Amino acid sequence: MSPPDVDALDLRAQLATRGVRTTPLGMPVRRTGGAGPSDDGHVRLGGLATALPLVDDSPYALVEGRLTGPEGMLLDLELEPVVRPAFYDLAFADGTPYIAVARLHGTSVLASTVIQTCTRYTREDTRCRFCAIEQSLDGGRTPAVKTPEQLVEVARAAVALDGVEQVVLTTGTTPGSDRGAAHLVRVVRALTAALPGLPVQVQVEPPADLVWVRRLKEAGATAIGIHVESLDQAVRERWTPGKAEVPLRRYDEAWLEAVRQFGPNRVSTYVLLGLGEDADATVAACRRLVAMGVYPFVVPFRPMAGTLAADHPAPDAPYVADVTRRVARLLVDAGMRGADQGAGCAACGACGLLQAAGA
Repeated sequence: MSPPDVDALDLRAQLATRGVRTTPLGMPVRRTGGAGPSDDGHVRLGGLATALPLVDDSPYALVEGRLTGPEGMLLDLELEPVVRPAFYDLAFADGTPYIAVARLHGTSVLASTVIQTCTRYTREDTRCRFCAIEQSLDGGRTPAVKTPEQLVEVARAAVALDGVEQVVLTTGTTPGSDRGAAHLVRVVRALTAALPGLPVQVQVEPPADLVWVRRLKEAGATAIGIHVESLDQAVRERWTPGKAEVPLRRYDEAWLEAVRQFGPNRVSTYVLLGLGEDADATVAACRRLVAMGVYPFVVPFRPMAGTLAADHPAPDAPYVADVTRRVARLLVDAGMRGADQGAGCAACGACGLLQAAGA
């Protein structure tokens, strides 16, 4: 495999960390609030699905379909905004719009937070600092719980009308030992029965009883994300204080069980860059994950309105590009590509730079 264009990856890192300014018409498919990673607009950038942070004072701008940089310089990187999907204009019989239940992510991913509340979110001393999962719920833009029947109806429309190719289902952490996996099982069973062959990724915190990992696989899930966000315990305690109470060894146990159930490169975890972690230690930890068969989806932190870290700066672009290149090389050497997961954040790739780096 030939190495990626270095200049292009550096530019993508600049866009990923500094964002882009545009009008709503410039990027009709947008995402605000939720569990993160940012307020963003969805485009095809150089042919790859890409989520660009929307930043009013960014030196980069999208105007009339043209991407410009500092001082209005026209950038040689093909950009095509994702078209507003047709299913956004549909509603259930009770008047609830489909968009309140699931949204388009990237270019072909139907994504939904099936439980929009989180036991970690209730107190600031346990809430993840980058998360706004209940913001859309408080604003009345989404129901607290999405039913299997609702998700089947939306998925059918999204596949038929907009060519959706995969589904990502995440959940806030529930107080029970399943951590939200029980409802995910119900939804996955319904989706795979109604739309056989449609890949589905589930995302859940490590359940107290790992039998739920097997049940998610048996329900028909294609892949699973068990997201740790940082592999540095001190960083976890600052940024994800509630989740940090779950020891990293428990994540190891969950990842290993997930690999046993789903297979290598069907398990992934988010690793956020720019939280104060050490680059070399992060790459070393990612090397260990790759050896386990887990895809470390490294993504730059992006400040998001409504979160506890709304004023925290994004990381420097050269740092993001450097760590991404190093992790991508580990993945390429192991023969692990995000697209091969079939469904999920790594399969989509829009929020990170790994696919642009060859992984």
